Amino acid sequence: METGSHQSEACASGAPVEAVASPVFDVIPVPPGAPHAPLVYASPHSGGQYPDRMLEALRLDPSALRGSEDSLVDSLIAPAPAGGATVIHARVARAFVDLNREPWELDPAMFEDELPDFARARTARVAAGLGAIARVAGGKEIYRRKLTFAEAKARIETVHQPYHDALTRLLAQARAAHGVALLVDWHSMPSAAAQGPGRRGPCDIVLGDRFGAACAPAITALVEKAFIELGYRCVRNAPYAGGYTTEHYGRPSRRTHALQVEMNRALYMDEATRVANDGFARLSRDIGTVTARLAGFDWATLR
Repeated sequence: METGSHQSEACASGAPVEAVASPVFDVIPVPPGAPHAPLVYASPHSGGQYPDRMLEALRLDPSALRGSEDSLVDSLIAPAPAGGATVIHARVARAFVDLNREPWELDPAMFEDELPDFARARTARVAAGLGAIARVAGGKEIYRRKLTFAEAKARIETVHQPYHDALTRLLAQARAAHGVALLVDWHSMPSAAAQGPGRRGPCDIVLGDRFGAACAPAITALVEKAFIELGYRCVRNAPYAGGYTTEHYGRPSRRTHALQVEMNRALYMDEATRVANDGFARLSRDIGTVTARLAGFDWATLR
């Protein structure tokens, strides 16, 4: 198992920055003897580590940040390597740095010093307080003080950049071995977010392929059909069409496809306690079935 082992140090000005426990992510390869498929499964939001210096700066109780975690998603997809998919999942919490955002997507209002010109300060996600370093959680301000750009830079360089370097490498390895790669980015959604206008009830699974731009229609259709046959209510691109990861890596013309999968948390855990419920085993098993369908896909048709 590969790990992302990176430690932050004091910034050039001498101001302290967060010490990040190592490793910041794990990579679980396909085990010896198992079939290999061009599949890379990622869980960027399942981490639950909060560095001490971050905790010292919080206005909110740390428990208020846990709603942004994709708790247990890494455990749900843990059996996937036996089915041919390499898995990468974060250990560091999303509130520390969001791996499903552009790295320099930062809110100037959060910082005591000016941001460099390359910072992406005027995106819709920044305006909502949900940039690479979130300003709010549950609509409330996270920090009791201004951060420094040195702190943001350290978070990006010790967590975000190594994670995406590893993900890029895994996709390149899949393309080299199979001629094509599929990244499936696994997420969870609150049951309240799974409601939608005109629906008879909450959906179970939302597939985001950037409205067809990030993934071949045949792949999205295969995953959709598999989940529906397993008894899940499945919709596409609403309310989630895919985030930075799906948009950044999904390049069908370059033999790399990306699909975001959002799962209703009520399917597998108690949303108040964040403990697995009786549905966890079923959903994990069904993800294995979907993995088997993908592994058996005729990938040569996409080369």
